[in-house]
Amino acid sequence: MKRNGTGTPKRERASQPPEIAVIIETPKGSRNKLKYDPGKRKYKLSKVMPEGMVFPYDFGFVPDTKAEDGDPLDVLLLTDEPLFPDCVVDSVLVGVIELEQTEEAETQRNDRLIAVAKASLLYSEIKDLADLNPTVLKQIEAFFVNYPKVRDVQVKILDRRGPARAMEILRESQRKK
Repeated sequence: MKRNGTGTPKRERASQPPEIAVIIETPKGSRNKLKYDPGKRKYKLSKVMPEGMVFPYDFGFVPDTKAEDGDPLDVLLLTDEPLFPDCVVDSVLVGVIELEQTEEAETQRNDRLIAVAKASLLYSEIKDLADLNPTVLKQIEAFFVNYPKVRDVQVKILDRRGPARAMEILRESQRKK
């Protein structure tokens, strides 16, 4: 989603938001960051979030993709209730938070797709990031910026965009696979 001169999100509404399958790694409300290890075909504890921080929504990935960090493309999935690791969720892509992170003097993109579970009752009307409550969107961005600080990883939000840009990023990651 682009911003107009006032910083207000500008809609990039697609006629029909793209549908994707998301595999859950970390459930909503968890302090434990889980990560799928394809070599072992198991989930591994990647890190524990700082005290008082939890994942605000389910966190997972799009299978058969490769992001700039070498991992599958990350997705924050808006759901009504926490799911469980390895759950496959039919979802609607509503946008992306474009960001870069710097760790040990190396900076790379690490965008986060935002999607809504198709079965959701609470979020069924969300078709674009601009449909989200602006306070919730700011809190999601704050989460992505703040939890890595404990590990001396700096995160910078570059932009928030709608489903059309999210789909471009998805297609690019599928070509890299």
